[in-house]
Amino acid sequence: MKLAAVAAAGLSLGVAAPAAAQEAPADLGVLSGDYLAVGLGAGYGPSYQGSDDYEVFPVPLVQGRLGGVGIGPRGGGVALDFIPDPPSGVGLNLGIAAKLRLDRTRRTRDQVVDKLGKLDAAVEIGPTFGVTLPHLLNRYDSLTFATDVLWDVAGAHKGMVVDPSVAYSTPLSRGILATWSLSAEYGDSKFAHYYFSVTPAGSVVSGLPVFHARRGFTNIGTRLLMAFDLDGDLTNGGPAIFASGGYARMLGDARRTPLTSIRGSASQWLGVLGVGYVF
Repeated sequence: MKLAAVAAAGLSLGVAAPAAAQEAPADLGVLSGDYLAVGLGAGYGPSYQGSDDYEVFPVPLVQGRLGGVGIGPRGGGVALDFIPDPPSGVGLNLGIAAKLRLDRTRRTRDQVVDKLGKLDAAVEIGPTFGVTLPHLLNRYDSLTFATDVLWDVAGAHKGMVVDPSVAYSTPLSRGILATWSLSAEYGDSKFAHYYFSVTPAGSVVSGLPVFHARRGFTNIGTRLLMAFDLDGDLTNGGPAIFASGGYARMLGDARRTPLTSIRGSASQWLGVLGVGYVF
């Protein structure tokens, strides 16, 4: 999946009060029980991880809680949290996450990179775990630390990816929610070789120098999400608009690879604008 979609992993519709899972006062309305929020946005970001060519792409989002199971968005996927949070205090998160990675599975905007050939789609599945600290500065804010550990089960890169993140959410008014997040990506040697190496054969067809990528952190990024309920009340459901902007920096061999250092850029920007609805 392109870096822009990976950066969108921390996006949520922003239509749920962030501390709803820990405490459900009456004024949370539909968010005090089961709910489902869905949305669709248009993103603008790099055409592949490390690219300096940008394109527009769809960003589907889903978030909610059904039967005590939390549903959270991931870039190109979803995460399920099977541990209900207590009525008050620290909440533990434990479940499963799944993502579809489509990086360079079709033509990019770089003709030289395209000569290396298309890659296969990866399906990454594994456990997700973390902790949520509610009510830090106000009644509805929260700070969440989470980590996804995923393995490709589709036989594309055949490796492992670790995605740690931290996110702080707080309402700015009854109708506006803000979420700031910081995230990173670590890939093992199989992952790094598949997406960032240039083989001798690839060097011949593309003109890029041979490069053997090793495991390590591939990027670190930050983003800000703003969600606006259209009737000014986040607690009664209905339509909302969300907007997000973010920046990521390529690291290690993901930055040194010719795909980034010669054909692309270590600086990766992301913008998303979309609409959502809470049921």
